Amino acid sequence: MLEAKNNDELPVIPGKRYFTIGEVAELCGVKPHVLRYWEQEFPQLKPVKRRGNRRYYQRQDVIVIRQIRALLYEQGFTIGGARNKLQGEEARSDVTHSQQIVRQLRMELEDVLRILRR
Repeated sequence: MLEAKNNDELPVIPGKRYFTIGEVAELCGVKPHVLRYWEQEFPQLKPVKRRGNRRYYQRQDVIVIRQIRALLYEQGFTIGGARNKLQGEEARSDVTHSQQIVRQLRMELEDVLRILRR
């Protein structure tokens, strides 16, 4: 296992669309069986499964796995704590995104109102 201080030494994520479980294991510094276990524990991890139940991870999955790894191995979270933290971050992200949509919609409606008043 990689030590916490070695997290900066994780390889750069290549610009591919899909990664095998072996590639993700190398990119994230964990074993494939750990990735399979995390899939059961973290609802955010849903790799595409193709013939023979082969897993194919996308770039976003690799980023989430690195976040999980950091929470568990570097920050000392439990599985449940890491799950809650990631779900909390997702919820905050959803709220922020919704607020941005509302602001954009309001600006567009104000523009339409100005055009109608002319």
